[in-house]
Amino acid sequence: MKREFSLAHLTVLGCAPPEMTYVAAMAGYDYVSIRPIYMGLPGEPNYDLAVDKEMMKQTKKALADTGVRLHDIELARIYEGVDVKRYLPAMEVAAELGGRAVLSSIWTPDRSFYIEKFGELCDLAKQFGLTVDLEYVPIASVNTLSRAVDVLRTVNCDNAGLMVDTHHFQRARDCVEDLKPLPKEWFHFAHLCDAPGEIPTEQDEMTRILREARSYVGEGGIDVASIINSMPDMVYSIELPNLENVGVFGYAEHARRCIESAKSYLEANPRV
Repeated sequence: MKREFSLAHLTVLGCAPPEMTYVAAMAGYDYVSIRPIYMGLPGEPNYDLAVDKEMMKQTKKALADTGVRLHDIELARIYEGVDVKRYLPAMEVAAELGGRAVLSSIWTPDRSFYIEKFGELCDLAKQFGLTVDLEYVPIASVNTLSRAVDVLRTVNCDNAGLMVDTHHFQRARDCVEDLKPLPKEWFHFAHLCDAPGEIPTEQDEMTRILREARSYVGEGGIDVASIINSMPDMVYSIELPNLENVGVFGYAEHARRCIESAKSYLEANPRV
């Protein structure tokens, strides 16, 4: 079975969705995972395709020109006081472009609130034929596999999924044996990357590596194979931001090195 790969936007965040799509095509990706939900982080570009009609038109053309498909959009965060209806325009964009999924994460410790809002998000996405895939993040409130599983079991929505990022899995000190009994229908895609094996003790350093200094797969200290091979086969979205490598190689070559290193690593570490 041919593995399918997506280029995650954080890997090439300086590229607007049309340019990113052409970069993905040249590097050999099957999909792109774009960020049309503006989060307002320092230095983050705004790729709100629901508002920027010209960029939306160019993105649609790039997808048509290349045959690359949209896999997922991000990031529908659940945070204190959020009205998840604010994500409806981005979901409409995803549906219009043929996307499959909405990536979500949870940034409030209020369990009753985030359970309610995640369930509401799933209901909103369902009308567009989209899954909502929960990513647990080491610097967020839902930051471990067990907490993410708790959310999915509690909301019990048939379009909810679990999105495991290999960096986050290792940083959470999670165990691969805990992945194996989980429902196969939860797994729609995973984030691939590597990172130094030593887990930072300072949140600032954790955040720095997470956002700008991840490693090509096989060049860090994470046992990526054991994580991936404990889950069903699915689409692998390569989220591998590395500002130093982008500075040296440029976005296009960095994206190519991301997919080539991942393919080589996975071929060298097949399922048993």
